[in-house]
Amino acid sequence: MSSFKLSKEELQKIGSAVKKAESKTSGEIATALIKESYDYAIYELIFAIIAGFIYFVVMIFFSASIEQMLQSKFWDYSVNYLIMCYGFSTFLVITIFYFLGNISGIDRLIVPGKILREKVRERALRYFMESGVNNTKDRTGILIFISILERRVELLADSGINEKIEPEKWQSLVDNVIIGIRKKKVSEYLIKSINECGEMLQDHFPIQADDINELSDEIDILEK
Repeated sequence: MSSFKLSKEELQKIGSAVKKAESKTSGEIATALIKESYDYAIYELIFAIIAGFIYFVVMIFFSASIEQMLQSKFWDYSVNYLIMCYGFSTFLVITIFYFLGNISGIDRLIVPGKILREKVRERALRYFMESGVNNTKDRTGILIFISILERRVELLADSGINEKIEPEKWQSLVDNVIIGIRKKKVSEYLIKSINECGEMLQDHFPIQADDINELSDEIDILEK
């Protein structure tokens, strides 16, 4: 799992940026951050098993040397010793590679890019529904969802916004946050995108006299 933590000061700055952006528009901006959108355990296990299989096949070519070594170590040597050696060492290799697969950089290499994109999208959509971003009065909620391990950002807008702003126009905001993830400056780049988001919403959804704050301004840090 990718290790990541925003400081208290950074959290406050993000909340303030959302509040400032919403002061000029009737749109509602929600932000959420998660370390990883899926545990990918099955892919890590497959990776480890493949590594173990490759190890086993390679070691077969050295069976004569290994057997000779075992014979020199054990006076009561039998072929069972060779089998146990292969079995234990293969299990050890699988275990080691399984834990290596939990390292963020390796996870991104062993999990297909399509799967990474799908899992982040699924998690973002679930949060979009659970948090109520899809249920604002004028259907003008927008979510900036950041998944650190996958280095992916999903920007989801409700129907009221999509009627006036084409989804493609949000891409620069998404790309900007992704740059922030890679540079380990998430809060700085997220704030820039929040400001731009507020300006885009202001043009189409100016602030109304009866406007109320329907969603929290604070970024939601998700555990899973």
